[in-house]
Amino acid sequence: MEVLIREIKEQDYSEALKIWNEELGNRYFTADSFRQQHNKFIGNDNYKAFVAELDGRVAGIVYIMQYAAWGTESEQFWIQGIGVKNDMQGKGIGAKLLKHIEKYAKEKGVGHITLNTGFKRTDAHAFYERNGYSSGNYCYGKNP
Repeated sequence: MEVLIREIKEQDYSEALKIWNEELGNRYFTADSFRQQHNKFIGNDNYKAFVAELDGRVAGIVYIMQYAAWGTESEQFWIQGIGVKNDMQGKGIGAKLLKHIEKYAKEKGVGHITLNTGFKRTDAHAFYERNGYSSGNYCYGKNP
C-alpha cells in the first residue's frame, strides 16, 4: 500500500469535492464553485492543493495557503482543509499528507504551520497531537 502525494489535477476535483463536503462538513461548494475556486488559484504559488492517491484513487486532500504574519520572521502555512475518505481513515494517509506539507514548508523556508479544527472534532484533535501539533489558542471569526 503505497500512498502517492501529488498536486491536485482537474480530474481529481469531483473526488476532492466529496472529501471536502462529506468528511470536512463544508457543504457550501458545488461542483461548479469548487472548479472556479481551483481555477482562481492556479498559478498562484501561495495556494496549493495536494491529493493522496492510493491504488489509483484519491483518498485524501490537503489545501494550504502561504502568508506573512505580523510579528514573525518567516512565512507561514495555513492548512485550510485536510481530510481523508472515511473508508480510508486509519491507514496513515492523513499523517502522510501532514508530513508532505512539513517537508514542503522546509523546502520553501516556511517557519510555521497553522490549522483550525472544530471544538467537537476530538478525533481530529488527537490526530494532530499525535503528529506533533499543539493547541495554543482559539480562533474567532465574523462576517462583516
